[in-house]
Amino acid sequence: MKNLISVLFIAASLTAAAIAADSAASQIKSAISHLRQSVQDRPIADKDFASVVNTVNEDLKAAAAAANNGQLYLALEKLGQVQDLWQGARRATDKADIEKGGLTAFQSEWAKASVQLTALDKDARALTWNNSPLAVRALAEAAQGRAIPLLEGAQGFAVATKPMDGLFYMGQAAGEADFAKFCATLKFTGIKPAAFPLRSLLPELHALQEKTNAAFQPPQSIQLHSRFIALNSTLKLAQELDPSRFYAGAMFAYLEAVRHYAMLTAKPLDTSAQSELKQSLAAKSKELAASPNDESIAQLFLQRADSYITHFDGSAPSADEWRGARVILDQVLPAYYEAQKPAAPLQQTSTKTVEIRLVRWPYT
Repeated sequence: MKNLISVLFIAASLTAAAIAADSAASQIKSAISHLRQSVQDRPIADKDFASVVNTVNEDLKAAAAAANNGQLYLALEKLGQVQDLWQGARRATDKADIEKGGLTAFQSEWAKASVQLTALDKDARALTWNNSPLAVRALAEAAQGRAIPLLEGAQGFAVATKPMDGLFYMGQAAGEADFAKFCATLKFTGIKPAAFPLRSLLPELHALQEKTNAAFQPPQSIQLHSRFIALNSTLKLAQELDPSRFYAGAMFAYLEAVRHYAMLTAKPLDTSAQSELKQSLAAKSKELAASPNDESIAQLFLQRADSYITHFDGSAPSADEWRGARVILDQVLPAYYEAQKPAAPLQQTSTKTVEIRLVRWPYT
């Protein structure tokens, strides 16, 4: 119980620190600073989580740099990623009670977490988001959509293997739910009207899933296995968010899936193409900023593209990052505009159905 309280204290204190700030920008900066202090005050010494700690520290630096550069949506996205990883690692290493009490102790803590996260999920579904940019709503809905499946996965691992194996996922679930709650506290002014009505993206998701299935053939399926895992897990998230009417989150996840799919075949950029890309990204960013409508979801992806090719530490972008930025401009943004049109009818090739139940890791 002590370990669960310590994780929940991190979540509660982070949100409290953010609420005390007077604007979204200062709230996000305060949350980043608070989380960085938490990482420093309670370091994780377990060598099994060294790579997680390194990722957390690098993402915190990137989040702070983005916030200082005015890229608030990117900073918020990075903060959410850190919340997920840090609370997962913290919960997995605070395991004395579970080692002592075994599965019974795990189930007791899991039940308490389930009650709390279920209540937060119910609250999230009641939010109107009238005073938040769509990108903030999208990040919150995507995080909330991941929380319960991660918690369910935690129990599955604890039962199937050993109790300790479920702790990381339990911590991740708490991190996702806390991040979603934090997003709802952000204070924005001068909100632009939505450029389009949110709707179901099932036709687009089905079409992309079919293209993904067709592309999953050797040797590509072997050589790019990790990319296919990321693509399918993102499609899975979008397909879960859509029927829950988390349409902003579903659009964000769909566009992320478009990015993953395009990366399967994206070509390298030469020096000339890199220079042209920089100019195109700058022009598009300026255009979106001048729009009278809420283009924040597109702006989030453009901010990410900029972060790919302009590192806060001055290091050179990788070939993959150049490709990723090009994909956002050439594939993700057109998909964003296309998704604003009325939905196409779903194609049904057969009235017969077969139910297949798959057991898989959460979002892998």
